[in-house]
Amino acid sequence: MDTYLQTDRVTLRRFRADDADLLIELDSDPEVMRYLSGGEPTAPGLVRDRILPGLLTAYDRWAGAFGVFAAYEKAGGAFVGWFCLRPEREGPLGEVELGYRLRRAAWGSGYATEMSAALVDKAFTDLDVRVVWGATMALNRPSQRVMEKVGMTVTQTLPTPEGMQAVEGAELGGYRYEITRDQWERQRAVRL
Repeated sequence: MDTYLQTDRVTLRRFRADDADLLIELDSDPEVMRYLSGGEPTAPGLVRDRILPGLLTAYDRWAGAFGVFAAYEKAGGAFVGWFCLRPEREGPLGEVELGYRLRRAAWGSGYATEMSAALVDKAFTDLDVRVVWGATMALNRPSQRVMEKVGMTVTQTLPTPEGMQAVEGAELGGYRYEITRDQWERQRAVRL
């Protein structure tokens, strides 16, 4: 399965060339896309021709250490969405984005928090990362709660991204959350 990371309930693996339908189905749910495109689905051709090939190329670019990974329930094997841990395209490898997109059926299950915590731990223990960051819209409280639960804090208020003016709540902008290796180590020491 080419496992990248496992928690008690979720397994992450690399996407494969035949996974386009999973991404198309995920991005066709208006609620999943609410804070990304205003509920508009991602065009299937875009997924097949650009998005999925870009995800596959990124595994080679970062020698498999970073990327966007398909998430599956360990019990039953259902596809639940994806998680990413990746630097910006031309950015430093020591600063990586944490992100996630889950099928609506997986919302409220704790998967986002469980896997995000595991990815933050992996970033600081295995990948020599200095900062893990994530960004979300001001109205997206569920995503903010996930980042807060894994120890991230708001470091910046973000303006409305270009092209997202029509998305609900876009006028409120968003937030950049971060956790540094030092912050993570202090929080870990308290937990232990």
